Amino acid sequence: MEKPPVDNVSLYDQPEFFYQAMLDDIAAAKQYIYLEIYKFGYDSNGMRFRDLLALKSAEGVQVKLLLDSWGTPPNPVFFEGITSTGGEVRYFKKIRFFIDFFTKNHRRNHRKLLIIDDRITYLGSANITAYSMQWRELMLRLEGTISLLFKKSFLESYKIFKKYIFNKFAYKRTIHYKGFEIVQDLPSIYRQQVKKRYEILIKKARNEIVIESPYFIPGFKLRRNMMLAARRGVKIHVIMPLHSDVRIVDYLRDKYLGFYYNNNINIHYYKPGNLHAKCMLVDNEIFAIGSANFDYRSFRYLHEIMLVGSHQPVIRLLRTHIDETLASCIDFDYEAWKHRSSLKKIMGWLLIPFRHLF
Repeated sequence: MEKPPVDNVSLYDQPEFFYQAMLDDIAAAKQYIYLEIYKFGYDSNGMRFRDLLALKSAEGVQVKLLLDSWGTPPNPVFFEGITSTGGEVRYFKKIRFFIDFFTKNHRRNHRKLLIIDDRITYLGSANITAYSMQWRELMLRLEGTISLLFKKSFLESYKIFKKYIFNKFAYKRTIHYKGFEIVQDLPSIYRQQVKKRYEILIKKARNEIVIESPYFIPGFKLRRNMMLAARRGVKIHVIMPLHSDVRIVDYLRDKYLGFYYNNNINIHYYKPGNLHAKCMLVDNEIFAIGSANFDYRSFRYLHEIMLVGSHQPVIRLLRTHIDETLASCIDFDYEAWKHRSSLKKIMGWLLIPFRHLF
């Protein structure tokens, strides 16, 4: 009998719980542990993971870490316990000085993946850091044969970790597998796979679209597609933090809020703290969960990964997460927005030329 792609699924939004679940799965690993992540903190939380990974490497389990050198500045001494026992730590595209410094160095690996023993996969929004312990995240844990596809994706990224120019079509950008889509995005001005998938989902929506993103700065085409969806009667809810951890992004984000309000796109602010979850749910039928923010920088410059599908257990868990998030939100106040300070208005305008860098 053919095995299902996913036979067990869990969804976490509180760091203390998904970090512990990840550590438990790492501790039980027998064959390999592959971790691809943007930020690996040199802090108390990073030490917990590092020490356990070093222990597993010493036991003979294959350990491979792929860390982004922008999000995680190289520190080989910190990982000596892993590398001294045969484990490998690679830093994706170390920062270099070019004439085109900002454009080339903005091509970062923003993916968050943990794959264990061809059986378990974690993907979603969270880095491994101590300062984000109180954030609201979104991490999906999958058990099943789909882990083999994520393993392949990891190994491809691991192979090209220090290349600045490579064949963008050397591996499939989107993998279709038994009702799931693994959308792998690479830096590109024209071929932005996650953005294009979102555009299609928005165009096909019939009843409702829910988007969660810590940084919400969609480009013209996405804004237009959302406006047209709202005009045909689709209820659109966008959930974002009241104040993100990158305040300069909030100034640019806030510039467009009047447009959404005037086009019946509902904005909800998560108030208890920073919301770092990244997802879309369409008609309670199709989900998208992964590492990509809903902004120019993710779509244009970053290596991202999203899982798209109609798997009902995932949808039920995501719907519960969204409803609980909304219960802790306040709605956008249009009158207060119109009377925001002149400084905020000016900053919004001044940042427009730099929107692709956020």
